[in-house]
Amino acid sequence: MGAGRAGRSVAIALAAAALYALSTPFSKVLLADIAPNMLAALLYLGAGAGMTVLASARTACGDVADAHGRRLERADVPYAAAMIALDIAAPVLLMAGLSRSSAESVSLLNNFEIVATALIAQLAFGERVAARTAVGIGAVALACALLSWDAGAWGFSAGSLLTLAACVCWGIENNCTNRLSDCDPAHIVIIKGWGSGAGALIVALGAGDAMPALVDAMLALLLGFVAYGLSIACYVRAQRDLGAARTSAFYAVNPFIGSALAFLLFRTPLAPSFVFALILMLLGTWLVTPRETDAGCAGAAGSC
Repeated sequence: MGAGRAGRSVAIALAAAALYALSTPFSKVLLADIAPNMLAALLYLGAGAGMTVLASARTACGDVADAHGRRLERADVPYAAAMIALDIAAPVLLMAGLSRSSAESVSLLNNFEIVATALIAQLAFGERVAARTAVGIGAVALACALLSWDAGAWGFSAGSLLTLAACVCWGIENNCTNRLSDCDPAHIVIIKGWGSGAGALIVALGAGDAMPALVDAMLALLLGFVAYGLSIACYVRAQRDLGAARTSAFYAVNPFIGSALAFLLFRTPLAPSFVFALILMLLGTWLVTPRETDAGCAGAAGSC
């Protein structure tokens, strides 16, 4: 992979991170008027609907899918099915966690997705993880433990555990999606959006969640299109060149952007444990981010 192509893929991964960073703080705002399960459904439906419109416009302009990647084949069905199922569970868990925790903490805890993605990439799919990356993963995991600990209850908080469970689901899903990274990203997002959104909507209606007001629903759909739809499309495209673990490493800047936005929106006082966890998270993220010397390393994990 040439330096120019690698640079573009890194930029695309960073764009995916910046777009997704919008989801946690603005979802926290929408949770004041929308039930967690219903919000999870609307976010993915917004991603599916928005990308369907973009794909239709692309086709109308004569832009063929083959220029962007291959179409799904029968061998891809198990990965696509797992991707949809995990994308039903993950946002439902995340919204439940977000309703019980601060947006700043949940934003940082999203970095646990790095740990899950890298470990699964290594154990299940044979991607190699460098020693430096392993130390960084350990720092991220320790930071997540600090953020999750509830000193008053002498245990891990329910909101944090739900968020970490969502990250594990997304870690598995990232590796399933990586098996499809040479497919057209828009088509992947459309499948994710409509499939996972419909599944989450069934969960929401089964739980008795009410449909939100039209304005709130439209805002949730718009947030889903930007923070999930466009972000996932960029993420899938970046995975094509970088692999699951390396893309996840660059994507790791999103919790810091999200946490900063959440602080600006909610002005939550920062506890000493949060500050220490933030420092650990920054260190871990720096360690797992590939260096220029990693360009020639084997494996999608970016290891030598």
